[in-house]
Amino acid sequence: MKKIHLQIPATSANCGPGYDVLGLACSFYNEAIYEITDNYGFQLEVTGEGEEYLKPFGRNLAFSSFFRVWNEVTDGQRIGLKITMVNRIPMSRGLGSSSAAIVAGVMAANYLSDARLSKSQLLNYANDIEGHPDNVAPAIYGNFTISFIKDKIADCLVLKPVKPIKFVAVVPEFKLSTAEARRAIPETVPNKDAVFNTSRASLLVGSLLSGNYEYLATALEDKLHQPYRKHLIPGLEDVFTAAKKAGAYNAIISGAGSTVMAYVPCDGDCEKIGSAMQNAFEKKGVKSVYHIFDLDTEGAKAI
Repeated sequence: MKKIHLQIPATSANCGPGYDVLGLACSFYNEAIYEITDNYGFQLEVTGEGEEYLKPFGRNLAFSSFFRVWNEVTDGQRIGLKITMVNRIPMSRGLGSSSAAIVAGVMAANYLSDARLSKSQLLNYANDIEGHPDNVAPAIYGNFTISFIKDKIADCLVLKPVKPIKFVAVVPEFKLSTAEARRAIPETVPNKDAVFNTSRASLLVGSLLSGNYEYLATALEDKLHQPYRKHLIPGLEDVFTAAKKAGAYNAIISGAGSTVMAYVPCDGDCEKIGSAMQNAFEKKGVKSVYHIFDLDTEGAKAI
């Protein structure tokens, strides 16, 4: 095989109380075509997000993640590589754009080398590159994922909710780097806050598995990371309130932000909720757009 066309979902990590553990895959996708060429060197064509500044060089995650796997499974066989990308996932907004590039790279190398690595092996390559598995796991497996590290090996449990649920992601115009968002979080937290989050994360998983979604308003609460990051997203509390008043179960910071994501009943008015959240941002001088997602249930795949 010399060419592969991949579809990779956006992801939302943390899911409120599940800091660095919980994640979900969204029905919103980047596409990447990887092609081995006869001429050594890198070629890159990008349409959409990042098209004005992404370049074909070794530090680009789409290339570096590919060669992280390729060089290991082929003993460094030299090739030329062309990547054609259609990027829809906003960059540096908490919807897993970096994870999408990493997962595309490791999957493409797996296909084009015929290495036949398992999803579990791909997860560990991706985790080594990303540094934590809460975004790359749902990008690979789809659905909700509960990620963990045991004996330095990344793994996850895939969680399939018993009932459908909708998501409204409001994406502010400003970027927020993961590094900046992580610096905002203290190294230690009060014991009562740790207990609070343990109860909420457990309740979130139980709600999704039982179908008792009336508990989601409480289950999506958090005290480990969102209180420390709210100053980075102007009007955050107002956006949360607007989402709930318009009919959402609750809203959370998606990943490190700046995107705010509402969890919505299947019969909820997603347009109304998106507009209400958007208006709350606008009152703070922040322009935004919103997207309505379903839960992706397949993860990254060849198309």
